[in-house]
Amino acid sequence: MEAISHAGTVLGVLAADGVVLAAEKKVTGKLLDLSVTKEGGYGGSGEKIYLLTDNVVVGVAGLTADANSLINYARTAAQRHLFTFNEDIPVEQLAQRLCDLKQGYTQYGGLRPFGVSLLYAGWDPYFQFQLYLSDPSGNYSGWKATCIGANNGTAQSLLKQEYKEDIKVEEAIALVMKVMSKTMDSTTLGSEKLEFATLTLDPETKKPKAKIYRPAEVDALLAKHDLGKKEDAEMK
Repeated sequence: MEAISHAGTVLGVLAADGVVLAAEKKVTGKLLDLSVTKEGGYGGSGEKIYLLTDNVVVGVAGLTADANSLINYARTAAQRHLFTFNEDIPVEQLAQRLCDLKQGYTQYGGLRPFGVSLLYAGWDPYFQFQLYLSDPSGNYSGWKATCIGANNGTAQSLLKQEYKEDIKVEEAIALVMKVMSKTMDSTTLGSEKLEFATLTLDPETKKPKAKIYRPAEVDALLAKHDLGKKEDAEMK
């Protein structure tokens, strides 16, 4: 739990027509090679937000190495379900599978718990859009809006004040940006410190459409909400 409380903030908001995830990246530095993550990828950049299946995106806070192991396990479980039943795995069932594994690591001697909490943003035809939170003990719960990682208390307070039941994705994006700007440790927001993802329904196919934003798209989104970096002009 100590690793999670010091990890970068991960924020999730459930809207009527989608789910929004945002995460603060802690691993930054002038000498860090970002050439791979600049392009982004279908599976995420490999630090905070990952694509599990077509219908589930997950954000992690804690030990990234532990998260990688859980992500691989979840992807395998989801593909087994798809192969067996020819349908995407229900969101809660996937969260429950991971929690069963995490709980086992708290029960037996010689093992340590996974030092990571996860936020699952997903959609299935049974319960539509859903947002779940799981912790290292194996507990999970459904949320309308929640936060894990550093400064989660401040973020929860802001979400309680600002969240509305009938919120739409565009409003949820604005709310997430506002909360992240007030809770992140850094003074300025930029793509090198922020990851962003949305899960919506494709208007034509009516199937879930996950979008993990590339760095240029994150910067454009920040500029749209007047939260982008303002020191660039001064540095030039």
